[in-house]
Amino acid sequence: MVSEMRKDVKRLVLISLLLTGVLNSQTYEHSKVIEVPDMSFLPGVFTGLDIMQERGFDLIEGKRLAVLTNQTSLNRSGIHLLDLLSREKERFDVQVIFTPQFGILTEPNRSLIAPPDGIDQRFGAPVKNLWGRQYKPNSRDFRNVDMVVIDVQGTGVRFHTLMTTVTKMLEAAVDFEKPVILLDRPNPINGNSLEGPVVRPSFQSLLGYHLVPLRHGMTIGEYALMVNETGWIRESRTSELTVVPMSSWRRDMWIDETGLERSPLWKGSDSGETLAASLGMGLLEGTNLSFGEGTETPYRVVGAPWLVSDQLLRGLERAGLQGVSFQAVIFRPDSLSPLVARPIYRGETCYGVRLIISDRERFRPVETAVTILSLIAQLEPRRFKWTGNNYVDSLYGHNYLRVFIAQEREINKLPATWSQEVIQFNQFRKKFLLY
Repeated sequence: MVSEMRKDVKRLVLISLLLTGVLNSQTYEHSKVIEVPDMSFLPGVFTGLDIMQERGFDLIEGKRLAVLTNQTSLNRSGIHLLDLLSREKERFDVQVIFTPQFGILTEPNRSLIAPPDGIDQRFGAPVKNLWGRQYKPNSRDFRNVDMVVIDVQGTGVRFHTLMTTVTKMLEAAVDFEKPVILLDRPNPINGNSLEGPVVRPSFQSLLGYHLVPLRHGMTIGEYALMVNETGWIRESRTSELTVVPMSSWRRDMWIDETGLERSPLWKGSDSGETLAASLGMGLLEGTNLSFGEGTETPYRVVGAPWLVSDQLLRGLERAGLQGVSFQAVIFRPDSLSPLVARPIYRGETCYGVRLIISDRERFRPVETAVTILSLIAQLEPRRFKWTGNNYVDSLYGHNYLRVFIAQEREINKLPATWSQEVIQFNQFRKKFLLY
């Protein structure tokens, strides 16, 4: 009985989709957006993959495909895109599979063997990681490909490299004249909140490929539209991009409010709160501080063997940061992940503070992190150091953070340096918002 009811619901959804047709819900010069029906009569969010599945994958049928995917490419039932396509191999020919930085981070997809000699057992297709030795597909990769399919969930954090890889895919698609179908997914830390500086052009890198704030508040589909329409693809070219949007997603939603199947969102980030914390605490990768990498609470602690917790704690209490409180903590980083073989201070006892996020809507991760950095630099001026040839500048987007701390300026005035940029970007992005 339940099975029959589900079939009836799917028929209604498919009929609705077919009646709606393939139309543009927005007018863009270089990109197309598939119009989807209102499906609020059903619980939860329908991702671009769910919409494509309900349409019977009509947009890619009979095509030889290049697929960019990772662990987030799941439908509402938790089935991976590649497993869905492998059920009907006579309709879909996957020629090559690409993964972004860190590859695929989930156990059920063990048939994706690690590069460089990885072969997907379902399709006999090579699996290539677009990071390190190769950042975008080449002519051999696309030799037998008709179309590119992109299905990865963005993190909402600029220096996470997913959107860099998506842009590299668009660049390759332009180079070799391949159309692109991008399946949209939620911004896991909501689509309203923006924070942090916009990258200065002289500080652009793979960690800050586009001129957006640290927290941009866009879905991967919206971001890709912005890149394609504004000529942000190399040499100001444009791709033949089609975005399949979601249904029933609201901009105020966090990932745990969508009803979607959960999967690791990013290296060390398994929840919206941890991902939001990484937006600020990730800046510590450019310092000699531990942010909990190699522990069970990455991005939720900060410390070092030489840090005095009590002094830092008192300074943070005086700062009055919103949505977060702190407590003293002792922790010991270890190698808990093959992605981080030797975290900083591995095996050493670190003293520091734990972040307790009490109100994720009021929590400002970047403001919190720069306050922590400023206090530690004041407390331990001889021991605290920037590392990696000022790597923090690439993460932050320019050198203002280092300059503020070096000049011992009031760190609570740093957000004023990005507030106008955020307002301007918020206005700029509106024409690309789909929800």
